[in-house]
Amino acid sequence: MNKKQIRSIRKIVHELAGQEARVYLFGSRLIDEKKGGDVDLLIELRGSIDQPAVLAARLSARISRALDGRQVDIVLKAPNLKYLPIHEVALKEGHPL
Repeated sequence: MNKKQIRSIRKIVHELAGQEARVYLFGSRLIDEKKGGDVDLLIELRGSIDQPAVLAARLSARISRALDGRQVDIVLKAPNLKYLPIHEVALKEGHPL
């Protein structure tokens, strides 16, 4: 992932999820041999989310367009959402953008 793509992702996340949102890249994009795979992003929020599915869909669509149609999977982490094993994996193995 190049610097322009990272800036685009951050900008979109901050526009839709707030300036305090943190972004982590995890999954196959971290493995050199699988660079052509989808983009898995964990978006960590400090506040609660009213409509997480809507936010995840909007983030995925806008980031996918910014990455020329690449498949983007979004995992949200917020105080009012259930903490799942995928959150642990993403935080442990992911790289902050």
